[in-house]
Amino acid sequence: MNNSFTESKTFQSINLAQQPLPKGDYEDCKFVNCLFSNCNLSDTNFLECEFISCDFSLAKILNTAFREVKFKDCKLLGLHFDDCNKFTFSAQFEGCQLNLSSFYKMNLKNVKFKDCNLQEVDFTESNATGIVFHKCNLSGVVFDKTILEKADFRTSFNYSIDPENNRIKKAKFSLPEIAGLLDKYGIVIE
Repeated sequence: MNNSFTESKTFQSINLAQQPLPKGDYEDCKFVNCLFSNCNLSDTNFLECEFISCDFSLAKILNTAFREVKFKDCKLLGLHFDDCNKFTFSAQFEGCQLNLSSFYKMNLKNVKFKDCNLQEVDFTESNATGIVFHKCNLSGVVFDKTILEKADFRTSFNYSIDPENNRIKKAKFSLPEIAGLLDKYGIVIE
């Protein structure tokens, strides 16, 4: 149950393991250098918030709402975004570490990842229409039955996508990384 409303407030260098964030609604708030690692943020709503240099690693985000939020230079290791409120999810990521996170069955239309490390992230069965990966490391990322129509991979690298198992119509790729579309065939490209 949400019992507080906080608007247009800046939270600076707070360790939320020691000073827990009250459950509730946070609108147009800024969180700078805050430690959310291993914290329970379940049933908390973040609307139009900005997170800068925060650590969310292994935080619990069951039914957490992220609406029109921006993550910049954040650690989001092992996060299960598929546990958060999927209906309202809208986020942008810049300079973030998202390794081992999951976006399973998420609606990620037009989400932008810029200069992010997404090693071994799971996008299985997600709708990633129009998603942008700008200068991102996609090593070990799982795309399985993922809708990647109109996705932009032109500046990203280390991806492996099976075109027979994912929808990639009008997706954008660049040479030489396009070889990642042929990985399943085990061929050598020189």
